[in-house]
Amino acid sequence: MNKDGTMKHLFKPERFYGVLLFLGTLLAVKLLWFIVEVIWLPSSGIDHIEERGGKSLYYRTRLTSPEAETPLPSKPSRPVKPVGSIKDIKLLGIYHASDMTVVTVLYKGKTKVLAKGEKINGFVLEGAGSNFALFGKNGKRYQVDLLKQHGSRNGSSIQDRSSSPEEAEVSSAPKGEIVDAGDHRIVDRSLVEHYANANNMKDIMKDIGIADEKEGNALKGFRVTFVRRNTPFAKLGLRRGDIIKAINGQEINSYSAAMNVYNNINKMENLTLTIKRGKEEMELEYEIN
Repeated sequence: MNKDGTMKHLFKPERFYGVLLFLGTLLAVKLLWFIVEVIWLPSSGIDHIEERGGKSLYYRTRLTSPEAETPLPSKPSRPVKPVGSIKDIKLLGIYHASDMTVVTVLYKGKTKVLAKGEKINGFVLEGAGSNFALFGKNGKRYQVDLLKQHGSRNGSSIQDRSSSPEEAEVSSAPKGEIVDAGDHRIVDRSLVEHYANANNMKDIMKDIGIADEKEGNALKGFRVTFVRRNTPFAKLGLRRGDIIKAINGQEINSYSAAMNVYNNINKMENLTLTIKRGKEEMELEYEIN
């Protein structure tokens, strides 16, 4: 209250009108902006989001450093060994029967004798016929035909003894003598050549019988089951019951060993048979000329 008794004003009127004018101006500007936004501004921008179908964007990200992408130097590859071919095996000779199969083959320039179940160049001998042999490898079977010989002694085939007489060629009687020289016997080479000829194989089986001699499953030699009288085999000094254990120091403990001697007998000049007669072991000496 003033001194003169009048009431004192808390607000000056000019200030009050100034505030109202300021608020009114703000309201007018806001209203004007709203009208402009609705009428003239496009329906896009920061305050407007329109959903549109589209594909997602994928970006390739390099997870490794550029150094890691540098290819490492490759190691030099080892030379691959060539796989053995059945064509590398040449069939030179066959001995096939119900209880025995033995063949002679030529491989890498060398002659080798195989019994059934033995392997060469990765191929296993499984069987044979009168003019072929069967080999197996990796579940497959291969037939190798017997090479035709043109008057050659080496590598002649030993025919199947189970073949019929009609199939066998008629052979001439063996010629040549065997002379007893006391500590050894002298054998005419013509006899050796006769029995080494494949076509005359039946003469061997007619004049002498040979059977396996085993201890368990191990072959220990070949037993003489019979010898015909007055034949060259009888003149060699062999007897029924003799067990041939070695020839020229080589143990005859496999079909391969026996056939190896048979295929090379034409080249021999001396022959030593180690036999067991009863409980005694002895040697029979021969000179071939």
